[in-house]
Amino acid sequence: MITRLLVANRGEIARRVFATCRRLGIETVAVHSDADAGLPYVAEADVAVRLPGNAPADTYLRSDLILDAARRTGADSIHPGYGFLSENADFARAVVAAGLTWVGPPPETIDAMGSKVRAKEIARAAGVPTLEAPEHPTEADLPLLVKASAGGGGRGMRVVRRLEDLATEVAAAQAEAASAFGDGTVFVEPYVEQGRHVEVQVVCDELEDGETGVLVLGCRDCTVQRRHQKVVEETPAPGLPVITRADMEEAASRLAQQIGYRGAGTVEFLYDAAADRFFFLEMNTRLQVEHPVTELVWGVDLVELQVAVAEGRSLGGQRGPGAGPDTVFQGAGHAVEVRLYAEDATYTPQSGRLLALEVGHDVAFGLGGDRGIRLDSGFASDDEVGTHYDAMLAKVVSWAPDRDQALRQLVRALRGARIHGITTNRDQLVSILTDEVFTTARMTTTWLESRPTDAVEVDRATVVAGALMLAADDAARRTVQQGIPAAWRNVVSQPQRTTFDGHDPVEWWGTRDGFAVDGMVVLEVSPTHVRLEVDGVAVRADGLIAPGAAAGTREVWVDGPGGSVGLREVPRFTDPADAVASGSLLAPMPGTVVKVAVADGQDVGAGDVVLVLEAMKMQHSVTAPSAGTVTVNVTTGQQVAAGEVLAVVEPPVESPEGDNA
Repeated sequence: MITRLLVANRGEIARRVFATCRRLGIETVAVHSDADAGLPYVAEADVAVRLPGNAPADTYLRSDLILDAARRTGADSIHPGYGFLSENADFARAVVAAGLTWVGPPPETIDAMGSKVRAKEIARAAGVPTLEAPEHPTEADLPLLVKASAGGGGRGMRVVRRLEDLATEVAAAQAEAASAFGDGTVFVEPYVEQGRHVEVQVVCDELEDGETGVLVLGCRDCTVQRRHQKVVEETPAPGLPVITRADMEEAASRLAQQIGYRGAGTVEFLYDAAADRFFFLEMNTRLQVEHPVTELVWGVDLVELQVAVAEGRSLGGQRGPGAGPDTVFQGAGHAVEVRLYAEDATYTPQSGRLLALEVGHDVAFGLGGDRGIRLDSGFASDDEVGTHYDAMLAKVVSWAPDRDQALRQLVRALRGARIHGITTNRDQLVSILTDEVFTTARMTTTWLESRPTDAVEVDRATVVAGALMLAADDAARRTVQQGIPAAWRNVVSQPQRTTFDGHDPVEWWGTRDGFAVDGMVVLEVSPTHVRLEVDGVAVRADGLIAPGAAAGTREVWVDGPGGSVGLREVPRFTDPADAVASGSLLAPMPGTVVKVAVADGQDVGAGDVVLVLEAMKMQHSVTAPSAGTVTVNVTTGQQVAAGEVLAVVEPPVESPEGDNA
């Protein structure tokens, strides 16, 4: 029996595993980098061990440090979570060799499925359909997809639409894969443009005769993706023919039996809806990020099942080859999960202090009744979000008797959430969930790429509310003349003006009766909320002013009648020292310079890559905005802050007209 379990991971997945451990009476051990020391999962563990440093290679990928932490804390088992070392067979072997219980599949099966090239060979041998690319592709074979043989999550993955780009994209994929997984091996396969991503959840145990018992827990649809990373997941997969679902589950079962799998795993398929065909993509030999939707529909705790298998207990799953759908558990209802990322509309990761993260929910990290909202979060209000790891803040999951109700609940929960301090993809998630393409289940894996960028229309009342909150905050901070109305003037010559970046100025007056705004009736104002009457309708906006900034440079986060928005005050006067030279290339986010592609003083053309930044496990190319001569201000390996000037491209000097010298 497992008595003390160490989770070799961080954030949300560590909290998820700890939740099951607490319910089962198992003590818990957390490991953490310096950047993660203040996160909730560290405080929730019974004991915690520091892994010095921040970079994954120095912390969560150091198997020796994790094993030493297990030894020092008396842990008798290790759960790898997902990502980092979760699919590292050598780490699994080291855990077993140390006399600890490995809460995961046998190392041999991790090896078998860890290489996507070898996994395809095994899948073919098991009779599972696979995609194959020609050894020497031609124009007729385009588009192609370059994929990392190890790892996943969209890293080390590139779409190739021109043959002349193949070598460059292979090299880029190799570099990203090597950085993320320590293995730069990649392969090429045909790219199905209009496909859907459907996967089958299996949990396997060992039967008395040594054979593999397979418990199949339905199909999940993970089609909605950005940059090949999942954004929305749901189960059951909508619009999937019953026969096709049964064939997928049968194929997943055969593959699991073929390799003698144990524990929780997911077999992923690319589904071509037009032809009603599916192809094997890979098998993830770990718990998936999206596992909560399966738990809520099937009424199972997948972490508990992982622990049961690791302890050698039987699950009572399906027996023998050719077994059909499961007979032990029965799914009921529908569940949809969204991943709340710290990123902007262009998918650029964001960092900083999370001033507020409040999402109304019924359960956290667990099961509930027949409907509700579940929140699995790695962060809490006032936590610092860095750039060393994945940009996901939380998973918000809705479940209900049917898909329409689950979607309605989820949209309501997202719209009502208070998320302040960092830009997130919350608005995009709401837009996706209410898009007719999604509601009618016509999405494909490339849908988000072709979908127009959502136009952000901020309700005017919300902007006005933000300006009034700042004015009320100014008044509340006064130490003299506190009885005089804010912005009071004996002789009024003009209104007060508050300007936010990207918005029209807000004009308001301070009167004997309080604040006044043309076109609206101001009912109530404080630094934290405002009530306005617009066209006879009373509305309320709540807000949070970011602490620490001086007047004229403040930020206020407002949850108003038209949605939520972060408003940055524009100072009346700009300090010349803050001016940025024309042609400056600014860091779009905090990160590490992993490559400087040009030499100082080199001539570049518009669109040429000047340098590459790495943040949150993704690489971002910084390109020249125009032709010119580049001055480079950074070096490879340097840490940079958001907005830092990385390089300057000076346009070529034109010769005077008529000068032929």
